[in-house]
Amino acid sequence: MQLRLSIKVLYTESATIKIENTYKSVSSIGLGHYFRGNAMTVIQENTQLQKTVLIVDDIPDNLAVLGELLMAHYKVRVASSGARALASAIIKPLPDIILLDIMMPEMDGYEVLKRLKAQPETRDIPVIFLTALDQTEDETKGLELGAVDFISKPIRPPIILTRIKGQLDIKAARDLLRDKNTWLENEVQRRISQYQKVQDITMRALASLAEARDNETGNHILRTQGYVNVLAKELATLPEYSQALTPDIIESYTKAAPLHDIGKVGIPDYVLHKQGKHSPEEWAIMKTHAQVGADAIWRAIQDEEDLEATDFLHVAMEISANHHEKWDGSGYPNGLSGTNIPLSARLMALADVFDALVSKRVYKPPFSIEKVTEILLEGKGKHFDPAVVEAYMRRIDDFRVIAARYADQADE
Repeated sequence: MQLRLSIKVLYTESATIKIENTYKSVSSIGLGHYFRGNAMTVIQENTQLQKTVLIVDDIPDNLAVLGELLMAHYKVRVASSGARALASAIIKPLPDIILLDIMMPEMDGYEVLKRLKAQPETRDIPVIFLTALDQTEDETKGLELGAVDFISKPIRPPIILTRIKGQLDIKAARDLLRDKNTWLENEVQRRISQYQKVQDITMRALASLAEARDNETGNHILRTQGYVNVLAKELATLPEYSQALTPDIIESYTKAAPLHDIGKVGIPDYVLHKQGKHSPEEWAIMKTHAQVGADAIWRAIQDEEDLEATDFLHVAMEISANHHEKWDGSGYPNGLSGTNIPLSARLMALADVFDALVSKRVYKPPFSIEKVTEILLEGKGKHFDPAVVEAYMRRIDDFRVIAARYADQADE
């Protein structure tokens, strides 16, 4: 039998890597000679054959017989020991299937299989055991370790060719399914990401409708969103808040924060834009913006059955209605106190006041962060949740960064 071969000597007894790209015609006797020499790995080069079979056996004659049988159908790679099998199994392209002898010195086939399954790059390569062992417990052990098949020696060519083809077909189907699943997962994630971006932009656009009517607030919604995120993450580090402030909940708080003043769209211009002090009647109207915003959001979501899809809007309604409540119960619109005020609104209460104080208004210049900090500390346990004020104190530098990053042009 004459075969066109490229002999690649990858491992020698001295473990020095050598590669020979010499093409030569060899007979079956010549091929056996290569298997019996120092060459530990022989690969048939045939660009028409795509699948690679790694044969592992410590007996050169067995390698020669199997190699000659399979070369007409596959690319063949051989290894004469367990250690060399492990080394050859990670050479790219990885083998598509491994034929593994069990009875080998130093490292038997069972141990080789254990190590193959322990490595991420080789754990999915199907392994067929080839052995003279014929006890049921031997086959059971091999299958339990992860072998896909068990073929007894002496080798019968039609049987082994059929078994290999069957396992390669199964692997090809599994790989195709995995690739399609990976593509599908990536596509779903891409669509979700796009949806979330559109959702975030829509939220900010809605918030801007309210902010556009109050031209002094500028980047107020971006700053307060950042402050809420920082405070929530800081509180989440405390054991008593770890369950209440999971990453998903923090994301909902952050997404919902821009809508805290959406109710301002319902406040008449003569009240909203008044530069002087409001009369009692005007102030009463101004305070309705909290409930107006919450009611508007509720009307938009009340008929939605998928609560998970609109969870951040429920949070937005919660924040809008309650971010002017105070810890001591003196706030509006419902005079809630302490932990009866939703946590999301307690975070927004500090974020909103902080931003109002550090920003320029027609009725006041911007306060320094040092001055604002004094005011917040004075309001601890009165206006603000003490835990939220303490979180602010630990993350005050982050507040400085956010205030500077999204500063209004008139404040820069």
